[in-house]
Amino acid sequence: MMRLFLEATIKIAILIGGLMTAAAYLVLLERRVAAWVQDRRGPNRVGIPLTKISLFGLGQPLADGLKFIFKEEYTPAHVDRWLYTLAPLSILAAALATFAVIPFGSVIPPIGEGGPIPLVVAPGVDVGMVYVFALSSMAVYGVILGGWASNNKYSFLGGLRSSAQLIAYEIPLSLGILGVVLASGSLRLDTIIDQQAATGVWNILVQPLGFVVFMIAAFAESARLPFDLPEAEQELIGGYHTEYSGMRLLLYLIAEFLHMVTAAFLIAILFLGGWHLWGLTGSGDEITLFTAVLRIVVLTVKVLATIFFMMMVRWSWPRFRFDQLMSLAWKVMLPLGLVNLVAMAFVVEYRQWFAGTGTWAAVALGWVVLIGSSVGMALLAPLSSDNRPRSASEGAARQQIFS
Repeated sequence: MMRLFLEATIKIAILIGGLMTAAAYLVLLERRVAAWVQDRRGPNRVGIPLTKISLFGLGQPLADGLKFIFKEEYTPAHVDRWLYTLAPLSILAAALATFAVIPFGSVIPPIGEGGPIPLVVAPGVDVGMVYVFALSSMAVYGVILGGWASNNKYSFLGGLRSSAQLIAYEIPLSLGILGVVLASGSLRLDTIIDQQAATGVWNILVQPLGFVVFMIAAFAESARLPFDLPEAEQELIGGYHTEYSGMRLLLYLIAEFLHMVTAAFLIAILFLGGWHLWGLTGSGDEITLFTAVLRIVVLTVKVLATIFFMMMVRWSWPRFRFDQLMSLAWKVMLPLGLVNLVAMAFVVEYRQWFAGTGTWAAVALGWVVLIGSSVGMALLAPLSSDNRPRSASEGAARQQIFS
């Protein structure tokens, strides 16, 4: 019992320390990516304190953290003080607790008389995906509480936008995951990775449509551009955290980046094979220390590549209008998610047809479903578009609303 307690404590300390450090340096990475995309210099001056060594600006996160720590902790007089403080704490707690069931590797070989050490804080949770969804859904409470407690119309509108967006995109997000759950027959994230490693076929190959649906919904759930409607600066000043400053604002910003990290981990685990890489990482738990470290490196590289892609999207795409955002969720992502789920249910029901070499038949079916759904949506788009002829009075009313 003491061994298990020590293992859990060490893993929690490593996880929280790594996540906090990652959140700080992902801000620096995003600023450097933005500078690269916009053909300018990013933060590159702050380096080792009391020296002239800049180290490419690697000291910038430390400077930013100290700025927030020493900044005046101002509480506006018109806010609800209890909810105003509780909101950022709740969203950060939910973001951190999500990682209890997300593996950051496979296992470490036995040390001493004990067995292998699973690289996940809570290895005994058999409903890991349900746990992740439950806690990620709780994050919306922190956003709504922040907007409500601020007693500010811009914050309130940001909270309302966020609640509508997160609730709408949770449905296609769930549909994108259900196909993976059907294929693996488990809600455990490590089992999903093992299933991909055993077959050698990643879920992105079998379910490309599910991957597209899940990725777009994950962008929206983490409020990343082009889905950052809850805190659109041009319209809402800063959205739900307009009235926040100092450490309270820092908690919100850390939670925002942790949501992006969570989305990247889930994309890598559910669709990109997790720690699996052909010919290098093998499958199963009978591994050496070198293989265990290699699996950690492979998973980390996949997560970082996914995060880099999300950052590139942020600085490449314009923000959606809110009605476009909701139309995409209900008219595009929801039907496509259902199509992918039905296709995977067919594959699972007639699994004997796709056994052995027939796995590539399942891959072919997945890509046929993706291409067919894309063509179908392209053909149906003019029928559901907002460009139909209107009367003069209706056109004038819409022009007045959106001008």
